[in-house]
Amino acid sequence: MSCLHKRLKRTKSQEQLFQEQVRKVAKENGKRLGLEGDADLQFLLVGGELVKVRSSSWQKNRFYKLQEDCKTLWQESRKTFKRNQTFSIDDIDSVRKGRQSEGFHKHTDPTDEERCFSIIFKGRMKNLDLMAATGDDAKQWVSGLEKIIINMKNLNRQQKSEHWIINCMRKADKNEDNKMTLKELKHFLRQINVEVDDTYAEDIFKKCDTSKSGTLEGTEIKHFYDLLTQRQEIDVIYGKYAQTEGQMGTRDLLSFLLNEQREPVSMQDALRLIEKYELDETAKQKKHMTKDGFLMYLHQEEGSILNPAHKHVYQDMSQPLNQYYISSSHNTYLMEDQLKGPSSTEAYIRALMKSCRCVELDCWDGANGEPVIYHGYTLTSKVIFRDVIKVIKDYAFKTSDYPVILSLENHCSVDQQKLMAHHLISILGDALVTKPLGGTMPTNLPSPEELKGKFLIKGKRSNKLDAAFNNNSTIEEDTVSEEDEAVDYKENGQKAKPTKKSKIKLAKELSDIVIYCKSVHFNGFEHAKDKQTFYEMSSFKESKAFNLAETSATAFIHHNMDKLSRIYPAGSRTDSSNYNPLPMWNVGCQIVALNFQTPSKEMHLNQGRFLPNGLCGYILKPEFQRNLSSQFDPYKLTKGPWLNKKTFHVMVISAQQLPKLNKDKPKSIVDPLVRVEIHGVPADTASKETHYIDNNGFNPMWNENFQFDIHVPELAMVRFVVEDYDTTSGNDLIGHYCLPLTSVQNGYRHVPLLTKRGDIICSAGLFLHVILLDAQ
Repeated sequence: MSCLHKRLKRTKSQEQLFQEQVRKVAKENGKRLGLEGDADLQFLLVGGELVKVRSSSWQKNRFYKLQEDCKTLWQESRKTFKRNQTFSIDDIDSVRKGRQSEGFHKHTDPTDEERCFSIIFKGRMKNLDLMAATGDDAKQWVSGLEKIIINMKNLNRQQKSEHWIINCMRKADKNEDNKMTLKELKHFLRQINVEVDDTYAEDIFKKCDTSKSGTLEGTEIKHFYDLLTQRQEIDVIYGKYAQTEGQMGTRDLLSFLLNEQREPVSMQDALRLIEKYELDETAKQKKHMTKDGFLMYLHQEEGSILNPAHKHVYQDMSQPLNQYYISSSHNTYLMEDQLKGPSSTEAYIRALMKSCRCVELDCWDGANGEPVIYHGYTLTSKVIFRDVIKVIKDYAFKTSDYPVILSLENHCSVDQQKLMAHHLISILGDALVTKPLGGTMPTNLPSPEELKGKFLIKGKRSNKLDAAFNNNSTIEEDTVSEEDEAVDYKENGQKAKPTKKSKIKLAKELSDIVIYCKSVHFNGFEHAKDKQTFYEMSSFKESKAFNLAETSATAFIHHNMDKLSRIYPAGSRTDSSNYNPLPMWNVGCQIVALNFQTPSKEMHLNQGRFLPNGLCGYILKPEFQRNLSSQFDPYKLTKGPWLNKKTFHVMVISAQQLPKLNKDKPKSIVDPLVRVEIHGVPADTASKETHYIDNNGFNPMWNENFQFDIHVPELAMVRFVVEDYDTTSGNDLIGHYCLPLTSVQNGYRHVPLLTKRGDIICSAGLFLHVILLDAQ
């Protein structure tokens, strides 16, 4: 709705009726969210004045309130053409109590701590720093918003769908009379991404307008909603198995679960699903499942494509650290590009909240003796090292308990290195690993389980680890070679031929806290096998790593069986683009560092790789990448335990409620197509796509079948991509979802969709039939 849309002034009685209707709508939506009568929700619906903080001089009072849909925040604006600014609760990533943003730290006084809170948005929207009149008010704003966010997330897809459709209906009701004219109906259909010709819209309207009043109201709107949301594909599946008095009896449901979903279930499991999801009490008493109950089940985690058993930590976490893929970030401090973009503590928070377990810190001498972090030899802004360590401590273990590796690229003078060591020890405290676990010299790396809640420092060490057990070392500083990545970047920037390795002075205090991740230069696999010990690890720029993977895959895999390897993007990727992580995982590399700030296909694959196992940031590598007798080579598939040929059948049936891409053009409707991609060893990499459907983002249906031959399923990932077809330019991404093939559930499955930045798109999704069979 246009912010300049003029509304006729209401009379006093009309205004009273309108306000009563608003309260009724708010009550319905509160009930739908499970917050009926909640004091914090009522507080937000009333709203209040808050101070919006942008700088030390720009701090202005603005009125904020939650709208009656319980999912939109209204904020007052004093700008002439922005009288009615709103943003959706769906756009909020998190709410932080206190002065927990860079803006608050710079522009407010510590005495204001209790009154401050920040709204952190998904994507590139700027954080909103707000100050309430009292600490209690701030608490209530934070508590209310968090309740709504959590309860919105906990709604199943069917409930989200209803919430979304009903609120679109309300927006289409331009004159707010709770009736829908034919013109408003057409506007509503465009809002939900359906283009219909006038004849079809008139037909629906006439069918529902049983009172012949020229408007739809009450039960007529309900009839229209039912017609609109009818799922023909679900009707067909349900009709096939509903063999007991027109409904699914327990035995019918069991038959569906065994034959279609290929699940090893019993009658008790079928009864449990009826008890859990059937809404009709009469049917439940008969131990039947109605179509509504069946749809409810399909929208829950039992009906999701991701195996529910894999949503939690299910893998063995007691193996040495090098036996896992580790979610890793490159130049974590950067928010944008590598040359002139901002550095920020916020970038560390975002990476850690995505369960990234290895973050990078490029450390340089700063003013006033305080080390700083930024991308050296560039115009990127600087952030104080101490502030970064504080933020890492606060956010490291909010989404995962497993260890975080701090990868230091050290360019500091000895004095500032001593200060770095001091900050690490004093801020991280007992959580920092400063000596080997167990009190004796180890022979391999500890496990993620043993290192729960711990920080490891990756960096240069001037002596061997066994020196930690004799305290007769008196050297205050030593000279070591510079980090490989630092040298590579300088060479890339200067476009010069490699010169003799740079040396840096290393402070003993910093050297001594590098325990399990000592950085060393790579001099070939034979040299590493003979000379390199388990706690010594090398970093490889992408071109070198890809070359080694293609020419010496088996040797690379064996190298990674007892040592860690870190891969980082080429210095030439100044736009913060990413390389394909799959070839690196295929040869067992653990720390495959990507630019987390850049939404890209490569980051989608990374998100998919670490989706299972409780989103903990660690995935156990397949047995054939851990067994010393293995001769696996992803480029030459000889016989072995890795070769487990499968056929993956995918039927793309339909999609639901795909978002509009161009919201500024009311008549712009998407023309969706679906692409199914397999990523894995080269022999398995494939892609197939459906035809596109004209002007229907609400309920497009394809019913297209694809078949993929899979050789190494343990390394295969499947990515579903929905795009808006464009005849004149490249297709636009609507949504995507990626997961390991080993985590896919067979049968009829709903697939959630994510934005380009990896955030869930509420109520949108795909409906598929998938089955993974042994190859004939």
